[in-house]
Amino acid sequence: MFVDRVEIEVFAGDGGNGCLSFRREKHVPLGGPDGGNGGDGGDVIIEARAGVDSLAVVSQQKHWRATRGGHGKGALREGPQGEDCQLVVPPGTLVIDSAGQFVLKDLATAGDTVIVASGGKGGKGNARYKSSTNQAPRKFTLGEPGERRRLILELKVIADVGVIGKPNAGKSTLLSRLSRARPEIADYPFTTKHPNLGIVEVDRDRNFVLADIPGLIEGAHRGVGLGHDFLRHVERCGVLLHLVEPAPMDGTDPVENWQATRQELELYDPALAQRPELVVMSKNELPDAEEAHTRLEQAVGREVLSISAATGDGLKELVRRTFTVLVESRRATAGATS
Repeated sequence: MFVDRVEIEVFAGDGGNGCLSFRREKHVPLGGPDGGNGGDGGDVIIEARAGVDSLAVVSQQKHWRATRGGHGKGALREGPQGEDCQLVVPPGTLVIDSAGQFVLKDLATAGDTVIVASGGKGGKGNARYKSSTNQAPRKFTLGEPGERRRLILELKVIADVGVIGKPNAGKSTLLSRLSRARPEIADYPFTTKHPNLGIVEVDRDRNFVLADIPGLIEGAHRGVGLGHDFLRHVERCGVLLHLVEPAPMDGTDPVENWQATRQELELYDPALAQRPELVVMSKNELPDAEEAHTRLEQAVGREVLSISAATGDGLKELVRRTFTVLVESRRATAGATS
């Protein structure tokens, strides 16, 4: 099951209490305070790990707790440290504080970690308060409570290239032809309920990650349908492949469909409309494809590629052009940040 948004509550461990104790042994004439310190409580840690592709495991439990620190004991024995609680999530997960609605950490790459709730400090035993003027202190402190926090974990799929377009534009079919991914494919709208990823081999040494983003409909920027769930995955894609079918099943116009999807991107985030984009006419084996391709190219104002996932026509050129645009985009990004 693919899950890309969950809300959970995390509880760090409380610190153990310090101990009030005095050494009393008949063969030790001068006893004294020997209360040990309490152990610190465990932290709650979230780690992005390669190979994890969904928040499904995290979603099965709403409360995550680290263990508390042990109490101090006599003979200067300190309480053991509480054990940390570690959650594993996919790279690309945003960790958001639910109450304050701010991002604690963007776990963009595998290996990124964040402590979302710190364990309480252990209390001090009375041995810590012994001094030249206070030989028999009766003071000790309790452990501090651990932090607790309500979190929103939101996954934004990390892909080099995202395939966007209306439902049934042929996105899943294209992904299945260009990679080893096997998304569900059918001839009805909204077959794809979540992004599917695949690795596209350009040649022996080069490849890129391609994501099939579920169909965007009018009003997606307002959350219509699964609009926000779909659109947030586009944000991570460096290049967009905008797929347009020549003869939609619902009778809509392909040019208007391209314009509508572009508008949804811009209304959701104007920066998405500036993302490098290749416009592609799919299903060019259909009778009306050539006329639709000409009209779309006139509307777009630049070259529109033409492909057929069914026959394989134009797929090699599409991969080559996509990788070229991706490399140019990476260079531009690297230049802007240096």
